[in-house]
Amino acid sequence: MQWKFSEEQDAYREALRGWLGDVAGSEQVRAWWGLDGGAPDHSGFEKRWVADGMAGVGIPEELGGQGGGLVELAITAEELARVAAPSSAWLATVLALSALTKRPDLVEVALDGGHAAIAVAAESAPDAAPTLDVDAGGRVSGVVARVLGADRAGLLVVRAGSGAAAHLRVVETSAPGVTVTPRRLLDRSRSVADLVLSSAPSEALDGVDPAAVLGRATDVAAVLAAADALGAMQRMLDLAVEYSGQRQQFGVPIGSFQAVKHAAATILVDVEAGRSGVYYAAASVDGDFPDCSLHAAAVKAQVTAAAGRAADTALTMHGAIGYTWEHDLHLHFKRARLDEQLFGSVATWNERIADGLELLPS
Repeated sequence: MQWKFSEEQDAYREALRGWLGDVAGSEQVRAWWGLDGGAPDHSGFEKRWVADGMAGVGIPEELGGQGGGLVELAITAEELARVAAPSSAWLATVLALSALTKRPDLVEVALDGGHAAIAVAAESAPDAAPTLDVDAGGRVSGVVARVLGADRAGLLVVRAGSGAAAHLRVVETSAPGVTVTPRRLLDRSRSVADLVLSSAPSEALDGVDPAAVLGRATDVAAVLAAADALGAMQRMLDLAVEYSGQRQQFGVPIGSFQAVKHAAATILVDVEAGRSGVYYAAASVDGDFPDCSLHAAAVKAQVTAAAGRAADTALTMHGAIGYTWEHDLHLHFKRARLDEQLFGSVATWNERIADGLELLPS
């Protein structure tokens, strides 16, 4: 099946690609990554992203967004990855909004540059968020390592309590008792931070089912990680094809060699299959189709694994130049490799599929 976008979705993709072409050229991206000798700094991009209205795309209008849904969010993820632009603040906020739908005031803060994040390790799915301690006064305590976008977030969604009393609460990162310690990743287009909450004041998110909210966030996370891997894979293919037309051996471009053609064709097959799968899964989750969680799990497992393979193949096609700091390939290589582990490994998501299909006797 080949996925077909609506006219509005095609128009959004073209508009976003044009916008990124203006603000996210190679030199600017390298500066955000800190490859010019400085530290990674995503704040300039994030401010421009919010100021130009990009943060509201894919968010329902009743929540203060510009409308659209998970298909539009997947387009956004793919295009951000295609240029290796910073995305932690955006992605973490999108996932956290699942818990804030009954609080339009908090949604407004998050979309207006305050950003938000679910307190769960970046290598775990949102539904694996740890349960933190909360006292009678609503003060939360606990430690959560490697939270995606926590260094960018003004709001944290935490799971607190125990057993049937477990619920979701929101904590401001500026509140007393909150310590946020950033960590640097090899993929500098994303960021994580360790959280330590010591009797931090919090507010309960009433009327919210933690299991339903975190389950929805998990499906969305799977689709968007796959879309990100798709964008990185497409860009690595473009770079490899371009280079194979320039690099010569024995007086001819290496792109004329059968082995190189086969390598590029293999990536192309994975890109096209991945694109159809990602956008079908996005529509499935958005429409709450039967087995939508399985569709999300399938693309997370398969597309991120394909992107990992494509990263190795593209590096081989580039030869020695692909290993250099000066060439852009490493930006997308690192992005694809992180996508393989983000929100859970390929093996973890394959296990989810097996559990959901009841392939093993109970």
